[in-house]
Amino acid sequence: MNAPAADPPTTGSPGPIGHRARVMAVTSGKGGVGKTFVAANLAAALARRGERVLVLDADLGLANLDVVLNLQPKVTLHDVFTGRATLKEATLKAPGGFSVLLAGSGLVEYSRLTPDLRERLLEVIHQVTPHYDRVLLDTGAGISDVVLYAVSLADDVLVIATPEPTSLTDAYATVKVLAAQQQREIFRLAVNQVSRKGEGRAVQQQLQTVVDRFVRTGEGAAVKLDLLGELPTDTAVREAVQRRKLLLEVQPGSPAALAMIALAERLPKVVLR
Repeated sequence: MNAPAADPPTTGSPGPIGHRARVMAVTSGKGGVGKTFVAANLAAALARRGERVLVLDADLGLANLDVVLNLQPKVTLHDVFTGRATLKEATLKAPGGFSVLLAGSGLVEYSRLTPDLRERLLEVIHQVTPHYDRVLLDTGAGISDVVLYAVSLADDVLVIATPEPTSLTDAYATVKVLAAQQQREIFRLAVNQVSRKGEGRAVQQQLQTVVDRFVRTGEGAAVKLDLLGELPTDTAVREAVQRRKLLLEVQPGSPAALAMIALAERLPKVVLR
């Protein structure tokens, strides 16, 4: 059984009075773009610069954060939601110096958003945010009601896309829905699996052109895509995935790892609130 996190939210010391973590949803329009891989390694990069980071697996029915991190949890968010375990028991310390709350897989009851699920997920977010500097929500892909609700709980949204046409189409659709439903005017963008330097910027500009023409918030405001970084296609990524290890641990000097660190550095440091 994996050891509980060193600073689980139910026992760890909270920050200053009024402190609350910055919550960022890491999402994508389609699966297979490396969303969970980016979320895990971004958390490790943020932890390296001194942030207290929690990654919450918000892909509640098809979770795979445990696979990426090679963890075998005995307790998951499902047990917390059903009252069989506490947050302390479900919070694990992950490789890379951050904490995780893992979800289950193949749980059909989390395929749709119920009033009970809304309440329990919101309560978990309220309980953990005073104890961390940043919480990353690794959402499911697409625009299901569960994904949209998880994103609605975040301060910021990071959209992961690749240069593939289907990924761009689905990223655009995700931005359009979130802008209209949640009045979001700014989205951060990370472009994964780029084949040449500058391709991420080209993708951002292409998406921004379409967004400028067809997307407004529900209140009519313009929407901006802020390019956080691009991550190159790198054989080190495949090696890390196959070994179920963090890229920053197995190949910290690889091009993709250095790009991940640079991506983390572009995120403003959390200001105590």
